[in-house]
Amino acid sequence: MKYLEYTPLDCINDFLSRVNLGERTIKGCLEAYSCKHTGSDKKLSFSLENEILDYLGKSSDSDSSSPVEYLTCRSSRKMLIYLILTLYHMYPDYDFSAVKAHQFFTEETWDNFKQVFEVYMFDAAKDWAEENEGSSLLATLYKALDEVVKLEECEIYSFNPDSDADPFLERGAIWAFTFFFYNRKLKRVVSFRFSCISNLVDEGFPMDDICGFEEDGEIFDDMDM
Repeated sequence: MKYLEYTPLDCINDFLSRVNLGERTIKGCLEAYSCKHTGSDKKLSFSLENEILDYLGKSSDSDSSSPVEYLTCRSSRKMLIYLILTLYHMYPDYDFSAVKAHQFFTEETWDNFKQVFEVYMFDAAKDWAEENEGSSLLATLYKALDEVVKLEECEIYSFNPDSDADPFLERGAIWAFTFFFYNRKLKRVVSFRFSCISNLVDEGFPMDDICGFEEDGEIFDDMDM
C-alpha cells in the first residue's frame, strides 16, 4: 500500500485539524492509498490470507453468524485484505485480525454516509461555509473523493469495532466514524475518520457527564434535524 498525496484532500484535512467548537473539537482525516503491495505488505497480506483460509477450514456453513459464504469468494477476501492493510498503515502499532475485522465492516451507500455526515458534521460544515464563501463542505468532499476514487465506481464501507477493541478511540471521544471508499478498478482506497472530542476532559470533568451531553441531545440542539 502506497500513501497517495492529493491537494483536494489536504485542503479538507487542514480544515478538519482545527475545528474547535468550545466544549468540543471536531477532528477528521482523509488518507488515500494505492492498493499495490509494497515492502512488508506482501508478507502481511499472505499472513492475513492464511488466517482467513484457516478460519474457513474450521468453520461450519450451518453457522448463520459465520461469514464463510462471503469469505469463500476470492475477490471479497482480497478486498477485505486491502481494507485491513489500510488500517495497518493508519495504525501500525495495532494488530488487526482479518476474521475479527470482517465482523466490524458494513457495506454502505453514499446516502447512508451523507446522512451521518450531515448530522454529525453540521457545526463543522457551518464553520467551513463561513471560511469558504458559503461553499458546502459535503460538496467539496464529494468532489475531492470523486477525483481520487471515482465515487460512482466505489464500494463504501464503515468500520465499527467494539469500543474495547477500537484502535481509533481517543480519550474524551463523544462519537467517531470511520469510512472507506474503495475502487476495485483503480485499486485505490480512501479512508475517512472523523470524530468529536470533548475539551472538558482536561478540565477534570467525568466522562459519564460528558457522554451525557450527547444522550440528552444538548450538543445537537442547534441542528436542523
